[in-house]
Amino acid sequence: MAVERWNRVNIPFPSVVSSVRVHFSSTTDEHVKALLVENEKVLKLIRSQILQAEVRVLYSLLYALNNSFRGNKTLKGLKQVEQCMNRLKDMKLDVALQELTDLCPNKIQRQLSMEAGECDVPSQPMLEWLCLKVLGAAQLMSCTLDRCNRAFILSKQHMKLEEFIVLNVVLTSMLSRLWVICRGVLVSLSTLYQHLLELLREVANAQPMPYLTDFSLPADMTQFLCPSDALLLTKHSAHVLHAKDLKKKQQRRNTSIKVEDQGQRRKVKEDLGVAVGRDIVLNTDLKPFLKVFRNFTEDRHTTGKTERFKKQVREATTFTDMLTHLEEMIEWFKSQKMEKEKRLLTFLHLKCRRMKCLEAAGYNVQRKLRTFRQEACWASSPQGSVPSTCRSSATARRNSLLRTRFHSLRSRFKSAAMRAEVKKKPLKRRRKRTEVSASGLSGNDQRNRTAYKATSQTTDLDDIDDIFASLGL
Repeated sequence: MAVERWNRVNIPFPSVVSSVRVHFSSTTDEHVKALLVENEKVLKLIRSQILQAEVRVLYSLLYALNNSFRGNKTLKGLKQVEQCMNRLKDMKLDVALQELTDLCPNKIQRQLSMEAGECDVPSQPMLEWLCLKVLGAAQLMSCTLDRCNRAFILSKQHMKLEEFIVLNVVLTSMLSRLWVICRGVLVSLSTLYQHLLELLREVANAQPMPYLTDFSLPADMTQFLCPSDALLLTKHSAHVLHAKDLKKKQQRRNTSIKVEDQGQRRKVKEDLGVAVGRDIVLNTDLKPFLKVFRNFTEDRHTTGKTERFKKQVREATTFTDMLTHLEEMIEWFKSQKMEKEKRLLTFLHLKCRRMKCLEAAGYNVQRKLRTFRQEACWASSPQGSVPSTCRSSATARRNSLLRTRFHSLRSRFKSAAMRAEVKKKPLKRRRKRTEVSASGLSGNDQRNRTAYKATSQTTDLDDIDDIFASLGL
């Protein structure tokens, strides 16, 4: 598969003249001036000390984590970000943009060219070559943003699991700063590309020398990038326009307030020792109240939907109807981003499909259906203890294994106690006979002693039962 020209690290340089002399007008002057301003912005971002420092931090982290975190997904994401940074360095975009600055006339040259009517500007092959460079850099910045997002999400998952918290805090902060810098470079490249196209059209009309014959330059950067990055560019442009409008309105408001304050100062002289009455602001911000009201309505909507689902589940007579209600409720929980309820209902959905097959085969599953109704009602609003049927098989096996182990220990203790008592009985009988013969005790005293020993044996066994009962067995 042939590689696109913009996707090459070293784009072949056109073997033609780099500059041509064209008619220089006020429109050309504006295009060149705007192109130089945007070119300077991109150069400043690429050569900034902040970006270089973040790249050095990235290299240091990869060097330190190469052995201890081998095979970790977050480390693999960081290596992909490193590859993007290395490719940006290898394509030598700053050298190409610096050459563009040298080819364009400066302020004094433009003033002289306005008087003469002619000026030297970059040629059409040179401008097309620069457009390819800018397109490749923009696609590379888009890929870098995607890689930073993936690595950030993986590092955030480790933080949720409370694993390597300090390391992941450093990684997330570094990745977020890199993402912001790369987004700024992408936006500046988009604006630079537009000014390059404007100057290219004018130069192509004056001195046509086409360089790209098998590739057509896109009319806009949003057509070239993926939809998510294109949406990022459109949002940024809308935000910039809105910020400019707000700045103009703020300036007008400040000037009007200054004029009014000057007029009031001339008319009224306030005494600093007297309390001055202030006007009450009537346009109170209602966003917090609206937010609370929105949350209240959402809670009511969620509760109503859950209650309706419970009613449908109780009225379901077959597992086929139950499967339909479950699928509808799973989609709704997924749209509401309620992960716990969605996960529980997905587990029950698999169980319902198996029971539906048994029902279709002619088995009687009504008792299972009654139990399944209780499970579905609990899973839609999980509160209280988990039903035994909703627990995983691994947990049930673990509990049964512990129970059997403790029962075996209990029976072992009982059998050991019984064997010890059996061994002691012959000795006790001999002692009794000697004692009876020596002291001549009555029959009633002997009966009382045997009853007392029997009760002591039973109390020993009861103590063992109490110990196991305290452990919940």
